[in-house]
Amino acid sequence: MGKNFHISLLLEYYRPLLTEKQRSLLDLYYNADLSLAEIAEEEGITRQGVRDSIKKAETALLSFEEKLHLAERFSRIESSLEKIRKITDNTEIIDIVNNILTEEELE
Repeated sequence: MGKNFHISLLLEYYRPLLTEKQRSLLDLYYNADLSLAEIAEEEGITRQGVRDSIKKAETALLSFEEKLHLAERFSRIESSLEKIRKITDNTEIIDIVNNILTEEELE
């Protein structure tokens, strides 16, 4: 199936809650699209060590989301704002919604 976009998204929300090593490995794997072997070579550890660290970090991210629901909440809010933007003719409201969406994307 390939690499999971959901994990990459969760990393954006919960990055500060992971260790520096976990953040680095997940960034290399999901965002830089490096293989486990490439990361192992770059980090000077075994491929299995990379895999185990990534799996542990993924489990932590999924646990954070299960408890805090930040990504889920943001998705619902973003969807609601998109609906508001589509159903209104009021340019002031559209501008407000656009500003909210733009600010959320920057954070």
